[in-house]
Amino acid sequence: MTWPLAPEITSSGRVDTNDGRQAIWTVAWVARTLVVNPRELFDANIFYPHRNTLAYLEPNIFVGVLAIPAYWATKNALFAYNVVALLSFVLAQIGAFALVRHLTGSRAGATVAGIGFGFCAYTFSHTAHSQLLMTAGLPFALLAMHRYVERPTTSRAIVLGLIVAAEALSCGYYGVFLGLMLVPGLLYYAFARGLWKQKRYWAGTLGAGLLAVLVVLPFLLPVVELQRSTGFERSVQESLKWSATWRSYLASPAHAHRWILPWLGQWGEVLYPGTLAVVLGSAGLVLMWTRRRPAPDRAHVTYYTVLGVLAFWASLGPGAGLYAWLYSLVPVFSLLHAPSRLGLLVTLVLLVFAGYFVAHVTTGRRAPLIAASLALLSLGDLFVAPLRLTRAQPLPAAYESLAKRPYGPVAEFPFFYRRVDYHRHAEYMFWSTYHWRPLVNGYTDYIPPDFREMTVPLSSFPNPESFKILQRLRVRYVLFHLDLYSHQTAAGVKARIAEYGEYLRPIRTEASVWLFEITGWPPPG
Repeated sequence: MTWPLAPEITSSGRVDTNDGRQAIWTVAWVARTLVVNPRELFDANIFYPHRNTLAYLEPNIFVGVLAIPAYWATKNALFAYNVVALLSFVLAQIGAFALVRHLTGSRAGATVAGIGFGFCAYTFSHTAHSQLLMTAGLPFALLAMHRYVERPTTSRAIVLGLIVAAEALSCGYYGVFLGLMLVPGLLYYAFARGLWKQKRYWAGTLGAGLLAVLVVLPFLLPVVELQRSTGFERSVQESLKWSATWRSYLASPAHAHRWILPWLGQWGEVLYPGTLAVVLGSAGLVLMWTRRRPAPDRAHVTYYTVLGVLAFWASLGPGAGLYAWLYSLVPVFSLLHAPSRLGLLVTLVLLVFAGYFVAHVTTGRRAPLIAASLALLSLGDLFVAPLRLTRAQPLPAAYESLAKRPYGPVAEFPFFYRRVDYHRHAEYMFWSTYHWRPLVNGYTDYIPPDFREMTVPLSSFPNPESFKILQRLRVRYVLFHLDLYSHQTAAGVKARIAEYGEYLRPIRTEASVWLFEITGWPPPG
């Protein structure tokens, strides 16, 4: 289902987008720094000399933790990212399987749900976003909640708290989603199951929440400090652009569904749950609301129905009302900007009801045949392969030389100065995984004001004004990517390099990437 990621795991990946390059850098930075110097985890090597720069984007802490073995086995950032990407598909399937098997008691229903959630269209549309691949914590947390409700012991409360913390440290969005799912869920089941009189239940619930907060807080504080010191937040109006529409719920990259894409126009997020999930989930929803069922199932049906309806409503953004209300009520919503991602919960809810329906029809001697057929149909319904992968360029010799040079800050050129081109600095972030020197360049959700101010003068380096900026920043090395300039501009850059040759000592000037060490500074004027 993920072909050809496995055979090309060390050499290909989502390096065709700057979001992908940024994600690869983030995972590698966390995996490396947690081992080398965890105290400086948030002082990432971008936007030098700024501090706390990992807080400028989604830090992906737990994703980096999962990548530690792969990164340190090879020092290959692309390999580390791809290993975690494959692992995310496995964990998502296991999580959905375990949740639905617990609810329904059916392996057949759990298998269909696991396939449907692990390979859903939403996940395949985000292979360039490591944090959004980490969907497994959603079903695992729901499973932990159900197990705790059934027997509220200390150990089960600890498991629930740790799962919530791990998911929140994998993806901020999903951490918020868990809060919206579990807090009402634990309150609802307390009254539905008659647990509201048990002090042990409330103590365990509060303990699980406190544990999650204590684990997440050290990694959340730098983000809070950034928001406090800079006023960085997402306006509710900004989320209008990233809200789901009916088109979003019909968009899918699967071969079986691509035929509809030309008819949709602009769909934004990709949220189609899959034809089998829609059919079986709808059938399961009707079945569970119309049949006589025991009390535990009745509570589950009510909970998941309400969860699905509210997730769909909120995914439509502030224009539909609910998301605007949540934005005003929940402080962390000011850091989010894509309500459409709540649509993932709609898929999960549909698959829970699909599991109930499959459990109902897979009885008797033909049960294995029916279960196998539905599993194969689900695989075919969601089949996307071959994935869109791009082979990474060979490492330029200039980076090999830089990695061996004495430590010092680096600036890379061209220095993209137009706001619409800021994302192109992510290419330099990707290459920095080979040397980890402090980098003046950077691309994140938050762009420091002084970076914006110096982009235009640095775009003309080398000249007196740009030299003065690099002197103030104490930059030691500069890299020129001549292939990223136009032919005419590249000729001008070469001429200026020759003009200021006494201040730029060449280290590698072969191929299209040139490396220089700054040995002096032009006099004022």
